[in-house]
Amino acid sequence: MLKPLPIFSRAAIVAAGLSSLALAVSATALDLGDTPAGNYEVEKTHAYITFFYDHQGYSKPYLRFRSFDGTLALDPSDLAASRVNVTIQTSSIDSGVDIFDDHLRGSGFFDVENHPEATFSTTAFSPSDDGGTLTGDLTLKGITKPVTLDVTFNKAGKNFRSKVPQVGFSAKGVIKRSDWDLGKYAPAVGDEVTLLIEAEFQKTK
Repeated sequence: MLKPLPIFSRAAIVAAGLSSLALAVSATALDLGDTPAGNYEVEKTHAYITFFYDHQGYSKPYLRFRSFDGTLALDPSDLAASRVNVTIQTSSIDSGVDIFDDHLRGSGFFDVENHPEATFSTTAFSPSDDGGTLTGDLTLKGITKPVTLDVTFNKAGKNFRSKVPQVGFSAKGVIKRSDWDLGKYAPAVGDEVTLLIEAEFQKTK
């Protein structure tokens, strides 16, 4: 008959197991492999800036911007020092409904004639086990306010065709559109907007 392990032995085994798990997590978390530091550009055929909101409780429309540029200054040895900058062409708003897109481009919403671009610039990045928290300044309609995004690191490697170093991320955040003078019809139409971002970045030469 097997004798029960002494309490201190069981505790040691549990502690060792937790320690091994922690080491495994730390070894794989945000593992950029041999991805080099430097400047990266968004790979536009695999990058999406989308958002959704509540429409009077009936639905949650999904919209996106079709035209934007993004750069990533990546430092794998000090991820907190990495920075992202994005410029969006506001006229590229796409709801899938032409008449609604024209409405959104007008002075009551994005006012693209006077504000053709929106920008986002990183002010801080706090890495975590699977990604981190990205904080930056979002400028819309000439108004600049801070935005926080929860970032998930997906993969680092090389593009399978070009062999160029590449990294991929997902990000999510919630903002209030009224903070940027986009609050028309709130609260009947939800003021909170959920941002969903998917982006692949490739090393520039």
